[in-house]
Amino acid sequence: MTTTATPVDNGVNVEALLGARAALQDAPEAAQFTWRATNTWIRGTHSESTVTGFFGLGAEQEADRSFTTSGDHPPQFAAENNGPTPVETLLTALGGCLTAGVAAVAQQRGIQLNSVTASIEGDHDIRGILGGDPDVRNGFNEIRVTYAIDADASPEDIQALVAQSQKRSAVFDALTNPTAVTVSVA
Repeated sequence: MTTTATPVDNGVNVEALLGARAALQDAPEAAQFTWRATNTWIRGTHSESTVTGFFGLGAEQEADRSFTTSGDHPPQFAAENNGPTPVETLLTALGGCLTAGVAAVAQQRGIQLNSVTASIEGDHDIRGILGGDPDVRNGFNEIRVTYAIDADASPEDIQALVAQSQKRSAVFDALTNPTAVTVSVA
């Protein structure tokens, strides 16, 4: 493994993460988290999603945490282009989760990152969601993530960073393994 001569600072507090992992081994009930989001229709295909807290470590965690994003579709879908489409948001979630993992693993392994860019593409036959062909699935046919990483490390070490990030990514796991999803009306 290649490491730098000076201390590595990728902005990740590895000691805190390792401390949390150790603490949760002794208290696995505290590791049970529930993440939440609310989505509200605005008009047409435009909606707004809000995240305002979560449950974890045995309690509600709400302090100073609120994020809002818009979602819509482009004019090619007879929409007003007020935000990314839901499938584009899914791609950004995958890229964000994998990239956070790259930074954390690099920090722990003593590898200084200079730049990290993930290009994420998803192939999607939209005849499925439009009801144009019942044999076409609604989701992506394939998703590709390509990294450009400049780091003080060998190509093999960089490849290992990405592999470990993929192994630990919650979003990658949710996309590549069956996840139970229940939809209901209150």
